Amino acid sequence: MQPIAAQILFEGLTQPEQLQGKTITAVVTDSRAICEGCVFVCFVGQRVDGHDFALQALEQGAAFVVANHPLEGADPSRVIVCPDSKQAMIQMGENYRRQFHPKVVGITGSVGKTTTKEFCAAVLSRGGKIIKTQGNQNNEIGVPNTLFQLEQDTQFAVVEMGMSALGEISQLSRAAKPDVGIITCIGVSHMESLGSKENIRKAKLEICEGLPSGAPLILNGDDPMLRQAQYEGLLPTHVRPIWYSTEDDGADVWASEIVFTQKGQRFWLNDRKHGRFWVEIPALGVHTIRDALAAYTAGVALGLSPEECAKALEDYQPAPLRQSLRTVADVLFVEDCYNASPDSMKASLVMFCQIPCEGVRIAFLGDMLELGELSQQAHYEVGELVMQTGMKFLVAVGEQSKVMVERARELGVKSVWCETLEEAVGALYLMCEPGDAVLVKASRGMQLEKALHQLYPRLEQDTKLKERK
Repeated sequence: MQPIAAQILFEGLTQPEQLQGKTITAVVTDSRAICEGCVFVCFVGQRVDGHDFALQALEQGAAFVVANHPLEGADPSRVIVCPDSKQAMIQMGENYRRQFHPKVVGITGSVGKTTTKEFCAAVLSRGGKIIKTQGNQNNEIGVPNTLFQLEQDTQFAVVEMGMSALGEISQLSRAAKPDVGIITCIGVSHMESLGSKENIRKAKLEICEGLPSGAPLILNGDDPMLRQAQYEGLLPTHVRPIWYSTEDDGADVWASEIVFTQKGQRFWLNDRKHGRFWVEIPALGVHTIRDALAAYTAGVALGLSPEECAKALEDYQPAPLRQSLRTVADVLFVEDCYNASPDSMKASLVMFCQIPCEGVRIAFLGDMLELGELSQQAHYEVGELVMQTGMKFLVAVGEQSKVMVERARELGVKSVWCETLEEAVGALYLMCEPGDAVLVKASRGMQLEKALHQLYPRLEQDTKLKERK
Protein backbone atom coordinates (compact mmCIF):
# COMPACT_ATOMS: atom_id res chain seq x y z
CA MET A 1 0.00 0.00 0.00
CA GLN A 2 1.25 3.47 -0.86
CA PRO A 3 0.90 6.10 1.88
CA ILE A 4 -2.42 7.91 1.59
CA ALA A 5 -3.93 10.91 3.37
CA ALA A 6 -6.29 9.81 6.13
CA GLN A 7 -8.94 12.26 4.94
CA ILE A 8 -8.99 10.52 1.54
CA LEU A 9 -8.97 6.96 2.91
CA PHE A 10 -11.75 7.63 5.42
CA GLU A 11 -13.98 9.70 3.14
CA GLY A 12 -17.58 8.80 3.92
CA LEU A 13 -16.70 7.20 7.26
CA THR A 14 -15.93 10.11 9.58
CA GLN A 15 -15.59 13.88 9.79
CA PRO A 16 -12.39 15.42 8.34
CA GLU A 17 -11.55 17.31 11.53
CA GLN A 18 -10.96 14.01 13.33
CA LEU A 19 -8.14 13.07 10.96
CA GLN A 20 -5.65 15.84 11.84
CA GLY A 21 -3.84 15.69 8.48
CA LYS A 22 -2.40 12.25 9.15
CA THR A 23 -1.03 9.84 6.55
CA ILE A 24 -1.92 6.13 6.55
CA THR A 25 0.71 3.53 5.68
CA ALA A 26 -1.36 0.32 5.76
CA VAL A 27 -4.75 -1.19 6.60
CA VAL A 28 -4.55 -4.37 8.69
CA THR A 29 -7.04 -6.76 10.28
CA ASP A 30 -4.51 -8.96 12.08
CA SER A 31 -3.00 -7.60 15.29
CA ARG A 32 0.30 -9.32 14.41
CA ALA A 33 0.62 -7.07 11.34
CA ILE A 34 0.29 -3.74 13.17
CA CYS A 35 2.86 -1.18 12.05
CA GLU A 36 3.56 2.51 12.51
CA GLY A 37 0.90 4.69 10.87
CA CYS A 38 -1.48 1.86 9.99
CA VAL A 39 -5.23 1.50 10.45
CA PHE A 40 -6.28 -1.51 12.51
CA VAL A 41 -9.79 -2.70 11.64
CA CYS A 42 -11.55 -4.62 14.42
CA PHE A 43 -13.59 -7.67 13.44
CA VAL A 44 -15.62 -9.90 15.74
CA GLY A 45 -14.76 -13.50 14.83
CA GLN A 46 -16.01 -16.82 16.13
CA ARG A 47 -13.08 -17.18 18.51
CA VAL A 48 -11.39 -13.78 18.65
CA ASP A 49 -12.73 -10.24 18.97
CA GLY A 50 -10.44 -7.71 17.31
CA HIS A 51 -11.68 -5.03 19.71
CA ASP A 52 -9.68 -6.79 22.44
CA PHE A 53 -6.49 -5.79 20.59
CA ALA A 54 -7.46 -2.21 19.75
CA LEU A 55 -5.64 -0.48 22.64
CA GLN A 56 -2.56 -2.58 21.94
CA ALA A 57 -2.70 -1.50 18.29
CA LEU A 58 -2.73 2.17 19.26
CA GLU A 59 0.15 1.65 21.68
CA GLN A 60 2.19 -0.06 18.93
CA GLY A 61 1.85 2.87 16.55
CA ALA A 62 -1.45 2.46 14.71
CA ALA A 63 -2.72 5.86 13.63
CA PHE A 64 -6.35 4.82 14.01
CA VAL A 65 -8.53 1.85 14.80
CA VAL A 66 -11.86 1.17 13.15
CA ALA A 67 -14.26 -0.19 15.76
CA ASN A 68 -17.93 -1.07 15.97
CA HIS A 69 -18.36 0.98 19.16
CA PRO A 70 -16.45 3.49 21.33
CA LEU A 71 -13.45 1.97 23.12
CA GLU A 72 -12.96 2.55 26.82
CA GLY A 73 -9.50 3.93 27.56
CA ALA A 74 -8.76 4.91 23.95
CA ASP A 75 -8.27 8.43 22.62
CA PRO A 76 -11.63 9.08 20.85
CA SER A 77 -9.88 11.09 18.13
CA ARG A 78 -8.04 7.92 17.05
CA VAL A 79 -11.11 5.68 16.96
CA ILE A 80 -13.26 5.59 13.80
CA VAL A 81 -16.61 4.17 14.89
CA CYS A 82 -18.36 2.21 12.15
CA PRO A 83 -21.16 -0.27 13.02
CA ASP A 84 -20.09 -2.67 10.24
CA SER A 85 -16.36 -3.35 9.83
CA LYS A 86 -16.91 -5.00 6.44
CA GLN A 87 -18.59 -1.88 5.11
CA ALA A 88 -15.70 0.17 6.41
CA MET A 89 -13.21 -2.07 4.59
CA ILE A 90 -15.13 -1.79 1.33
CA GLN A 91 -15.39 1.99 1.61
CA MET A 92 -11.67 2.35 2.33
CA GLY A 93 -10.87 0.00 -0.55
CA GLU A 94 -13.00 2.07 -2.90
CA ASN A 95 -11.45 5.34 -1.69
CA TYR A 96 -7.95 3.95 -2.20
CA ARG A 97 -8.81 2.48 -5.62
CA ARG A 98 -9.89 5.91 -6.88
CA GLN A 99 -6.33 7.19 -6.55
CA PHE A 100 -5.00 4.82 -9.24
CA HIS A 101 -5.73 4.06 -12.88
CA PRO A 102 -4.92 0.44 -13.73
CA LYS A 103 -6.95 -1.69 -16.12
CA VAL A 104 -9.01 -3.99 -13.89
CA VAL A 105 -10.53 -7.39 -14.65
CA GLY A 106 -13.30 -8.44 -12.26
CA ILE A 107 -14.10 -12.16 -12.06
CA THR A 108 -17.05 -13.94 -10.49
CA GLY A 109 -18.93 -17.21 -10.97
CA SER A 110 -19.85 -20.34 -9.04
CA VAL A 111 -16.86 -22.37 -10.27
CA GLY A 112 -13.56 -21.49 -11.93
CA LYS A 113 -12.90 -18.02 -10.49
CA THR A 114 -9.43 -18.76 -9.18
CA THR A 115 -8.29 -20.70 -12.25
CA THR A 116 -9.55 -17.88 -14.47
CA LYS A 117 -7.75 -15.38 -12.24
CA GLU A 118 -4.46 -17.25 -12.66
CA PHE A 119 -4.90 -17.45 -16.43
CA CYS A 120 -5.67 -13.71 -16.51
CA ALA A 121 -2.54 -13.02 -14.48
CA ALA A 122 -0.47 -15.04 -16.97
CA VAL A 123 -1.94 -13.11 -19.90
CA LEU A 124 -1.84 -9.61 -18.43
CA SER A 125 1.69 -9.99 -17.08
CA ARG A 126 2.79 -9.85 -20.73
CA GLY A 127 1.50 -6.27 -20.79
CA GLY A 128 3.02 -4.83 -17.63
CA LYS A 129 3.03 -4.89 -13.84
CA ILE A 130 -0.01 -6.60 -12.34
CA ILE A 131 -1.58 -7.36 -8.99
CA LYS A 132 -4.07 -10.13 -8.33
CA THR A 133 -6.25 -11.56 -5.60
CA GLN A 134 -4.13 -13.69 -3.29
CA GLY A 135 -5.50 -17.15 -2.46
CA ASN A 136 -9.25 -17.04 -2.04
CA GLN A 137 -9.36 -13.48 -0.67
CA ASN A 138 -12.48 -12.63 -2.66
CA ASN A 139 -14.88 -11.31 0.00
CA GLU A 140 -15.56 -7.99 1.73
CA ILE A 141 -12.17 -8.17 3.44
CA GLY A 142 -10.17 -9.81 0.66
CA VAL A 143 -11.21 -7.52 -2.19
CA PRO A 144 -10.20 -4.32 -0.32
CA ASN A 145 -6.93 -6.02 0.63
CA THR A 146 -6.34 -6.69 -3.06
CA LEU A 147 -7.06 -3.06 -3.91
CA PHE A 148 -4.62 -1.92 -1.22
CA GLN A 149 -1.85 -3.58 -3.29
CA LEU A 150 -2.26 -0.94 -6.00
CA GLU A 151 0.65 1.42 -6.67
CA GLN A 152 1.25 4.17 -9.20
CA ASP A 153 3.07 1.83 -11.60
CA THR A 154 0.45 -0.93 -11.45
CA GLN A 155 -0.90 -1.40 -14.97
CA PHE A 156 -3.32 -4.30 -14.46
CA ALA A 157 -5.31 -5.75 -11.59
CA VAL A 158 -7.18 -9.07 -11.50
CA VAL A 159 -9.83 -9.06 -8.80
CA GLU A 160 -11.79 -12.17 -7.86
CA MET A 161 -15.23 -11.57 -6.31
CA GLY A 162 -17.18 -14.12 -4.29
CA MET A 163 -20.42 -13.85 -2.40
CA SER A 164 -22.79 -15.61 -0.03
CA ALA A 165 -25.80 -13.28 -0.38
CA LEU A 166 -27.43 -10.85 -2.77
CA GLY A 167 -25.90 -7.39 -2.81
CA GLU A 168 -22.35 -8.40 -1.92
CA ILE A 169 -20.86 -8.50 -5.42
CA SER A 170 -22.56 -5.19 -6.19
CA GLN A 171 -20.58 -3.54 -3.41
CA LEU A 172 -17.33 -5.25 -4.35
CA SER A 173 -17.68 -4.36 -8.02
CA ARG A 174 -18.46 -0.71 -7.25
CA ALA A 175 -15.34 -0.59 -5.10
CA ALA A 176 -13.04 -2.31 -7.63
CA LYS A 177 -14.47 -0.50 -10.68
CA PRO A 178 -13.47 -3.16 -13.24
CA ASP A 179 -12.95 -2.30 -16.88
CA VAL A 180 -13.82 -5.88 -17.91
CA GLY A 181 -16.12 -8.36 -16.19
CA ILE A 182 -16.03 -12.18 -16.40
CA ILE A 183 -18.75 -14.60 -15.23
CA THR A 184 -17.49 -18.18 -15.38
CA CYS A 185 -20.74 -20.07 -14.71
CA ILE A 186 -23.87 -20.29 -12.58
CA GLY A 187 -23.86 -23.31 -10.26
CA VAL A 188 -25.47 -24.37 -6.99
CA SER A 189 -22.84 -23.14 -4.51
CA HIS A 190 -24.58 -21.04 -1.84
CA MET A 191 -27.96 -22.54 -2.71
CA GLU A 192 -28.55 -22.79 1.04
CA SER A 193 -28.49 -18.99 1.43
CA LEU A 194 -29.81 -17.88 -1.97
CA GLY A 195 -32.49 -20.50 -2.56
CA SER A 196 -32.41 -20.85 -6.37
CA LYS A 197 -30.08 -20.77 -9.36
CA GLU A 198 -31.99 -17.73 -10.59
CA ASN A 199 -30.98 -15.85 -7.43
CA ILE A 200 -27.40 -17.06 -7.79
CA ARG A 201 -27.35 -15.73 -11.35
CA LYS A 202 -28.83 -12.45 -10.17
CA ALA A 203 -26.07 -12.16 -7.58
CA LYS A 204 -23.31 -12.90 -10.10
CA LEU A 205 -24.70 -10.36 -12.58
CA GLU A 206 -24.21 -7.69 -9.92
CA ILE A 207 -20.64 -7.47 -11.19
CA CYS A 208 -22.09 -5.31 -13.97
CA GLU A 209 -22.97 -2.58 -11.47
CA GLY A 210 -19.31 -1.57 -11.26
CA LEU A 211 -18.68 -1.74 -15.01
CA PRO A 212 -18.74 1.46 -17.08
CA SER A 213 -21.01 1.90 -20.08
CA GLY A 214 -19.87 -0.19 -23.04
CA ALA A 215 -17.54 -2.38 -20.97
CA PRO A 216 -16.99 -5.98 -22.10
CA LEU A 217 -18.85 -8.62 -20.08
CA ILE A 218 -17.18 -11.95 -20.88
CA LEU A 219 -19.59 -14.86 -20.51
CA ASN A 220 -19.42 -18.65 -20.64
CA GLY A 221 -21.52 -19.62 -23.65
CA ASP A 222 -21.68 -23.25 -22.46
CA ASP A 223 -23.56 -22.28 -19.31
CA PRO A 224 -27.33 -22.68 -19.79
CA MET A 225 -28.25 -20.16 -17.10
CA LEU A 226 -26.16 -17.43 -18.71
CA ARG A 227 -27.52 -18.22 -22.16
CA GLN A 228 -31.03 -18.09 -20.73
CA ALA A 229 -30.25 -14.66 -19.30
CA GLN A 230 -29.34 -13.56 -22.82
CA TYR A 231 -32.52 -14.97 -24.37
CA GLU A 232 -34.75 -13.49 -21.66
CA GLY A 233 -33.14 -10.05 -21.84
CA LEU A 234 -31.74 -10.22 -18.31
CA LEU A 235 -28.24 -9.00 -19.20
CA PRO A 236 -27.73 -5.31 -18.33
CA THR A 237 -27.94 -3.13 -21.42
CA HIS A 238 -24.98 -0.91 -20.55
CA VAL A 239 -22.42 -3.73 -20.99
CA ARG A 240 -21.20 -5.48 -24.15
CA PRO A 241 -21.48 -9.30 -23.94
CA ILE A 242 -18.65 -11.38 -25.40
CA TRP A 243 -19.22 -15.15 -25.44
CA TYR A 244 -16.64 -17.93 -25.20
CA SER A 245 -17.29 -21.65 -25.60
CA THR A 246 -15.83 -25.13 -26.01
CA GLU A 247 -18.99 -26.39 -27.70
CA ASP A 248 -20.39 -23.60 -29.89
CA ASP A 249 -18.50 -22.37 -32.94
CA GLY A 250 -21.00 -19.54 -33.11
CA ALA A 251 -19.42 -17.93 -30.04
CA ASP A 252 -17.07 -14.97 -30.30
CA VAL A 253 -14.16 -17.10 -29.05
CA TRP A 254 -14.18 -20.90 -29.01
CA ALA A 255 -11.94 -23.94 -28.72
CA SER A 256 -11.76 -26.82 -31.19
CA GLU A 257 -9.75 -30.00 -31.85
CA ILE A 258 -8.96 -30.55 -28.16
CA VAL A 259 -6.22 -33.08 -27.39
CA PHE A 260 -5.63 -34.33 -23.83
CA THR A 261 -2.20 -35.26 -22.49
CA GLN A 262 -0.95 -36.27 -19.05
CA LYS A 263 0.61 -32.81 -18.72
CA GLY A 264 -2.26 -30.71 -20.03
CA GLN A 265 -4.25 -29.99 -23.17
CA ARG A 266 -3.73 -28.71 -26.71
CA PHE A 267 -6.40 -27.03 -28.80
CA TRP A 268 -7.15 -24.45 -31.45
CA LEU A 269 -8.26 -21.12 -30.00
CA ASN A 270 -10.59 -19.53 -32.54
CA ASP A 271 -11.26 -15.81 -32.38
CA ARG A 272 -13.91 -14.54 -34.76
CA LYS A 273 -12.13 -11.17 -35.11
CA HIS A 274 -8.47 -12.13 -34.89
CA GLY A 275 -8.04 -15.62 -36.36
CA ARG A 276 -6.95 -18.87 -34.72
CA PHE A 277 -4.00 -19.90 -32.57
CA TRP A 278 -2.63 -23.30 -31.55
CA VAL A 279 -2.51 -23.30 -27.74
CA GLU A 280 -1.12 -25.69 -25.15
CA ILE A 281 -1.96 -25.21 -21.48
CA PRO A 282 -0.56 -27.00 -18.39
CA ALA A 283 -4.04 -27.68 -17.02
CA LEU A 284 -6.55 -30.50 -17.22
CA GLY A 285 -10.24 -30.62 -18.09
CA VAL A 286 -12.48 -28.86 -20.57
CA HIS A 287 -13.55 -26.45 -17.83
CA THR A 288 -9.98 -25.12 -17.60
CA ILE A 289 -10.02 -24.52 -21.36
CA ARG A 290 -13.08 -22.32 -20.79
CA ASP A 291 -11.17 -20.43 -18.09
CA ALA A 292 -8.26 -19.96 -20.50
CA LEU A 293 -10.61 -18.66 -23.21
CA ALA A 294 -12.06 -16.13 -20.76
CA ALA A 295 -8.58 -14.87 -19.85
CA TYR A 296 -7.51 -14.61 -23.49
CA THR A 297 -10.68 -12.65 -24.27
CA ALA A 298 -10.06 -10.27 -21.35
CA GLY A 299 -6.49 -9.59 -22.49
CA VAL A 300 -7.57 -8.83 -26.06
CA ALA A 301 -10.43 -6.64 -24.78
CA LEU A 302 -7.85 -4.60 -22.86
CA GLY A 303 -5.80 -4.00 -25.99
CA LEU A 304 -3.10 -6.67 -25.78
CA SER A 305 -1.95 -8.53 -28.88
CA PRO A 306 -4.13 -11.59 -29.61
CA GLU A 307 -1.01 -13.59 -30.50
CA GLU A 308 0.65 -12.65 -27.21
CA CYS A 309 -2.49 -13.42 -25.20
CA ALA A 310 -2.77 -16.88 -26.76
CA LYS A 311 0.91 -17.59 -26.20
CA ALA A 312 0.74 -16.37 -22.59
CA LEU A 313 -1.80 -19.06 -21.67
CA GLU A 314 1.14 -21.50 -21.64
CA ASP A 315 2.57 -19.54 -18.67
CA TYR A 316 -0.38 -20.47 -16.44
CA GLN A 317 0.59 -21.80 -13.03
CA PRO A 318 -2.16 -23.59 -11.06
CA ALA A 319 -2.84 -22.34 -7.56
CA PRO A 320 -1.89 -24.82 -4.81
CA LEU A 321 -4.32 -27.75 -4.52
CA ARG A 322 -6.17 -26.70 -7.68
CA GLN A 323 -5.56 -29.43 -10.24
CA SER A 324 -1.89 -29.59 -9.35
CA LEU A 325 -0.25 -32.69 -10.81
CA ARG A 326 2.20 -34.68 -8.71
CA THR A 327 3.73 -38.09 -9.34
CA VAL A 328 4.71 -40.11 -6.26
CA ALA A 329 6.08 -43.66 -6.57
CA ASP A 330 4.87 -43.73 -10.19
CA VAL A 331 1.32 -42.87 -9.09
CA LEU A 332 -0.16 -39.69 -10.61
CA PHE A 333 -2.09 -37.55 -8.12
CA VAL A 334 -4.39 -34.75 -9.26
CA GLU A 335 -4.57 -32.48 -6.20
CA ASP A 336 -7.85 -30.63 -6.69
CA CYS A 337 -8.94 -30.39 -3.07
CA TYR A 338 -9.05 -26.64 -2.57
CA ASN A 339 -12.83 -26.62 -2.86
CA ALA A 340 -15.77 -28.55 -4.27
CA SER A 341 -19.35 -28.11 -5.42
CA PRO A 342 -21.55 -30.41 -7.49
CA ASP A 343 -20.51 -28.55 -10.64
CA SER A 344 -16.78 -28.60 -9.96
CA MET A 345 -16.93 -32.23 -8.75
CA LYS A 346 -18.55 -33.25 -12.02
CA ALA A 347 -16.05 -31.23 -14.06
CA SER A 348 -13.09 -32.77 -12.22
CA LEU A 349 -14.34 -36.35 -12.62
CA VAL A 350 -14.99 -35.84 -16.33
CA MET A 351 -11.55 -34.27 -16.71
CA PHE A 352 -9.89 -37.07 -14.75
CA CYS A 353 -11.26 -39.82 -16.97
CA GLN A 354 -9.67 -38.11 -20.00
CA ILE A 355 -6.11 -38.19 -18.63
CA PRO A 356 -3.96 -40.98 -20.12
CA CYS A 357 -3.48 -43.65 -17.43
CA GLU A 358 -1.62 -46.98 -17.65
CA GLY A 359 -3.15 -48.38 -14.46
CA VAL A 360 -6.52 -47.81 -12.78
CA ARG A 361 -8.29 -44.63 -11.77
CA ILE A 362 -9.01 -44.02 -8.10
CA ALA A 363 -11.25 -41.28 -6.71
CA PHE A 364 -10.39 -39.95 -3.24
CA LEU A 365 -13.32 -37.67 -2.43
CA GLY A 366 -14.82 -35.86 0.55
CA ASP A 367 -17.91 -33.91 1.50
CA MET A 368 -19.21 -30.98 -0.53
CA LEU A 369 -20.24 -28.46 2.12
CA GLU A 370 -22.84 -25.67 2.31
CA LEU A 371 -25.40 -27.36 0.05
CA GLY A 372 -28.30 -27.39 2.51
CA GLU A 373 -31.25 -29.52 1.40
CA LEU A 374 -29.48 -30.36 -1.86
CA SER A 375 -26.64 -32.16 -0.09
CA GLN A 376 -27.96 -35.73 -0.02
CA GLN A 377 -29.07 -35.73 -3.64
CA ALA A 378 -25.82 -34.06 -4.77
CA HIS A 379 -23.64 -36.68 -3.06
CA TYR A 380 -25.86 -39.45 -4.43
CA GLU A 381 -25.33 -38.12 -7.96
CA VAL A 382 -21.57 -37.96 -7.46
CA GLY A 383 -21.69 -41.66 -6.53
CA GLU A 384 -23.35 -42.31 -9.89
CA LEU A 385 -20.81 -40.16 -11.72
CA VAL A 386 -17.93 -42.08 -10.14
CA MET A 387 -19.20 -45.19 -11.91
CA GLN A 388 -20.01 -43.38 -15.16
CA THR A 389 -16.50 -41.92 -15.44
CA GLY A 390 -14.82 -45.29 -15.02
CA MET A 391 -13.33 -45.12 -11.53
CA LYS A 392 -12.03 -48.50 -10.35
CA PHE A 393 -11.97 -47.54 -6.66
CA LEU A 394 -13.57 -44.86 -4.48
CA VAL A 395 -12.28 -43.78 -1.09
CA ALA A 396 -14.45 -41.18 0.65
CA VAL A 397 -14.35 -39.22 3.91
CA GLY A 398 -17.14 -37.27 5.60
CA GLU A 399 -20.68 -37.85 6.84
CA GLN A 400 -22.33 -36.63 3.63
CA SER A 401 -20.10 -38.87 1.54
CA LYS A 402 -21.68 -42.00 2.98
CA VAL A 403 -24.47 -41.53 0.44
CA MET A 404 -21.89 -41.23 -2.33
CA VAL A 405 -20.18 -44.48 -1.30
CA GLU A 406 -23.45 -46.39 -0.96
CA ARG A 407 -24.56 -45.38 -4.46
CA ALA A 408 -21.18 -46.17 -6.01
CA ARG A 409 -21.22 -49.61 -4.39
CA GLU A 410 -24.70 -50.28 -5.74
CA LEU A 411 -23.34 -49.56 -9.22
CA GLY A 412 -20.38 -51.89 -8.85
CA VAL A 413 -17.53 -49.56 -7.86
CA LYS A 414 -15.28 -50.91 -5.12
CA SER A 415 -15.82 -48.24 -2.47
CA VAL A 416 -14.56 -47.55 1.04
CA TRP A 417 -16.02 -45.00 3.45
CA CYS A 418 -13.57 -43.74 6.06
CA GLU A 419 -14.41 -41.95 9.26
CA THR A 420 -11.01 -40.26 9.53
CA LEU A 421 -8.24 -39.07 7.22
CA GLU A 422 -5.91 -41.62 8.80
CA GLU A 423 -8.24 -44.44 7.72
CA ALA A 424 -8.29 -42.99 4.21
CA VAL A 425 -4.48 -42.97 4.10
CA GLY A 426 -4.44 -46.66 4.97
CA ALA A 427 -7.03 -47.51 2.33
CA LEU A 428 -5.26 -45.56 -0.41
CA TYR A 429 -1.88 -47.04 0.51
CA LEU A 430 -3.24 -50.55 -0.05
CA MET A 431 -4.92 -49.59 -3.34
CA CYS A 432 -2.25 -47.57 -5.16
CA GLU A 433 -0.01 -49.32 -7.68
CA PRO A 434 2.55 -47.88 -10.11
CA GLY A 435 0.78 -46.48 -13.16
CA ASP A 436 -2.42 -45.62 -11.28
CA ALA A 437 -3.97 -42.15 -11.13
CA VAL A 438 -5.75 -40.63 -8.11
CA LEU A 439 -8.15 -37.68 -8.15
CA VAL A 440 -8.30 -35.86 -4.79
CA LYS A 441 -11.28 -33.52 -4.32
CA ALA A 442 -13.52 -32.17 -1.54
CA SER A 443 -14.59 -28.91 0.03
CA ARG A 444 -11.86 -26.87 1.72
CA GLY A 445 -13.12 -27.76 5.17
CA MET A 446 -12.36 -31.46 4.64
CA GLN A 447 -8.59 -30.75 4.36
CA LEU A 448 -7.81 -33.80 2.23
CA GLU A 449 -4.28 -32.50 1.65
CA LYS A 450 -3.46 -33.58 5.21
CA ALA A 451 -4.06 -37.17 4.14
CA LEU A 452 -1.74 -36.68 1.16
CA HIS A 453 1.00 -35.36 3.44
CA GLN A 454 0.82 -38.68 5.30
CA LEU A 455 0.39 -40.87 2.21
CA TYR A 456 3.23 -39.55 0.04
CA PRO A 457 6.09 -40.44 2.43
CA ARG A 458 4.69 -43.96 2.87
CA LEU A 459 4.54 -44.53 -0.89
CA GLU A 460 8.03 -43.07 -1.39
CA GLN A 461 9.51 -45.15 1.43
CA ASP A 462 7.90 -48.25 -0.03
CA THR A 463 9.65 -47.53 -3.35
CA LYS A 464 13.02 -47.00 -1.65
CA LEU A 465 12.69 -50.31 0.20
CA LYS A 466 11.94 -52.10 -3.06
CA GLU A 467 14.97 -50.46 -4.70
CA ARG A 468 17.30 -51.59 -1.88
CA LYS A 469 16.03 -55.16 -2.16
